[in-house]
Amino acid sequence: MAKKLFLSLLALIFLPSLLLSQSVEFLHAGFKDAGTTVTLNGAAEIDDSGIVKLTNDTQKLLGHAFQSNAILFKNSTTGKVFSFSTAFAFSIVPQFNSVNLGGHGMAFAISPTKELKGALSRQYLGLVNSNDNGNSSNHFLAVEFDTVQDFEFKDLNDNHVGIDINSVISSASIPAGYFADGNSTILDLNLKSGSIIQAWIDYDSSKNQLNVTLSLSSSKPNSSILSLDVDLSPIFEDYMYVGFSASTGLLAASHYVFGWSFKINGQAQSLDLPSLPKLPLPQKSHVKLILGTSISAVAFMGFAVLLSLYIVRRIKNMDVIEDWEHSVGPHRFPYKELKQATRGFRDKELLGFGGFGRVYKGTLPNSNTQVAVKRINHESKQGLREFVSEIASIGRLRHRNLVQLLGWCRRRGDLLLVYDFMPNGSLDKYLFDEPEMILTWEQRFKIIKGVASGLLYLHEGWEQTVIHRDIKAGNVLLDSEMNGRLGDFGLAKLYEHGSNPSTTRVVGTLGYLAPELTKTGKPTTSSDVFAFGAFLLEVVCGRRPIEPKALPEELVLVDWVWDRWKKGAILEAVDPRLGGLYDEVEAVVVLKLGLMCSSNSSERRPSMRQVVRYMEGEVVLPDFAAAPNEYNAKKGGGHGGEFEDFVHSYPTSSFDKVSAWSSADYVADKDDLEAGSISPLSVTGWKGKR
Repeated sequence: MAKKLFLSLLALIFLPSLLLSQSVEFLHAGFKDAGTTVTLNGAAEIDDSGIVKLTNDTQKLLGHAFQSNAILFKNSTTGKVFSFSTAFAFSIVPQFNSVNLGGHGMAFAISPTKELKGALSRQYLGLVNSNDNGNSSNHFLAVEFDTVQDFEFKDLNDNHVGIDINSVISSASIPAGYFADGNSTILDLNLKSGSIIQAWIDYDSSKNQLNVTLSLSSSKPNSSILSLDVDLSPIFEDYMYVGFSASTGLLAASHYVFGWSFKINGQAQSLDLPSLPKLPLPQKSHVKLILGTSISAVAFMGFAVLLSLYIVRRIKNMDVIEDWEHSVGPHRFPYKELKQATRGFRDKELLGFGGFGRVYKGTLPNSNTQVAVKRINHESKQGLREFVSEIASIGRLRHRNLVQLLGWCRRRGDLLLVYDFMPNGSLDKYLFDEPEMILTWEQRFKIIKGVASGLLYLHEGWEQTVIHRDIKAGNVLLDSEMNGRLGDFGLAKLYEHGSNPSTTRVVGTLGYLAPELTKTGKPTTSSDVFAFGAFLLEVVCGRRPIEPKALPEELVLVDWVWDRWKKGAILEAVDPRLGGLYDEVEAVVVLKLGLMCSSNSSERRPSMRQVVRYMEGEVVLPDFAAAPNEYNAKKGGGHGGEFEDFVHSYPTSSFDKVSAWSSADYVADKDDLEAGSISPLSVTGWKGKR
């Protein structure tokens, strides 16, 4: 009796641990009969053949497919994550298969939740959003199969595999590849080929090592392509969900899962690819024209003539696609869709207008997505060139503080760009004249830091250096959360890192142009910094760089702020509409940076990387050695009557109908500048209103 009691006590003590060490295992050789064992959300669905289709070829979708029940991943006694293994077969079929452009990719994920609420599509792969990306509270592991290169997230290329922990910035990544039998060299693998790919993901708890293996066959290669030494115990919660996530962006792809096996404390069963469901072959539609033999020759000829006229008209009205349009990334919209979205470009949908076109609010009919459609002026001589420039630059840029270009359209004389809609409009309407809403200091500082981050990305963070050339409050748009996003890349110039740009034309907006531009005609990152300095001052002071209605001593904003600085009264320059409610230290830092960036000497201006470090408090601001205009001190303190004075003597562009000098965007030839033949109303492209 005592022996039986002792055995019973041992069983009570060790039974929980024994149960926890038992393996959890499942196998889906197709999902036709998955029933309630798999939970779908977003765009995900199971088609008639039993394949999970996470997304289709619609833009900006996300889809999730997770095992319905949570799985115990941790030993409750030790807190150590169990070893686990999974194998699955997937395929990515791009919308435009012929040009091999995918978007955006898919991931195997282990997450504390199967809903992933708040996650975004596009580069976030349906896993996180811009606010929680990288947070330790996410507690997720994902292995991504990414088909778009995002420089903000440090992607290797547009065809890579990455291990993500709490963030879509991969902890380890490698270009997609696999080992074939008997081959010790890794072979390239195109994730966007539409081929069925089998993946194995294995975690060894004793070694704290995660391995990823790929193959185009049913057999698992002996070598993995990607390994990461990581202890998942502090990352995982006790119970986790396993499944898949995928998303589309400006370009789309269908993401499929054909079969899936999973096992805790053991090796997951490899899938027999030939036995899995097959993708249905694309159906080809044929238009058959059958003419009855009873139709007379005259009727046939009449029909042929009418048909010819119809075809000619259709061809005449077709969107023309030229060679350069194939080399840019964003989606090409049909003209009819944009016309419908903007209700025929009616005036009620007009958001604003600038030197090169009007901007309309629109709602895309298929997705109900709100967009902003910029329609380039027919009469603009710069229209096509600026249109191409904007597509070629912003179309491939990815940063949270840049306005996202969604696509474009060109139909005969109509040139259109489609952007994310920014519901709070442009920043200038909150700063100048009599704004309906006064921005708080916290909002202003957040906008300033955001624009600085975006400009640093343009100068140093992308594959090429991008010079914006038109930084101003009117080109900073505010999203629903009042984040500042730099837009309007119609004047942007790209060049390789380390090279020197060259141009013979000076472009930009009066009041923001660096003085050296009028002599060399060469835009640089430093000339962008000069414009950013003017932007800093106008945001803090609530005034334009040139204010024609001001007193003579307050006409030029940078001179007036410098005068306040010299007198030890710099805080008098802060917008009085703030009512004294602002952080004095932050205000002084921004005003001082505005003066430093506004130096007439390009050598004295900081780089955007230095500006960001100053704002983040990583580096202490230096003392001023000279006034901003001492660049021309030998010519009378910077006021020697040269074109630099003209640049600092007239107001900037504005979408408001405020004065005779409104909308002073201009383009001037370098030869005209050197000849001294420029006057305020003879500048090409001047669109002032009286």
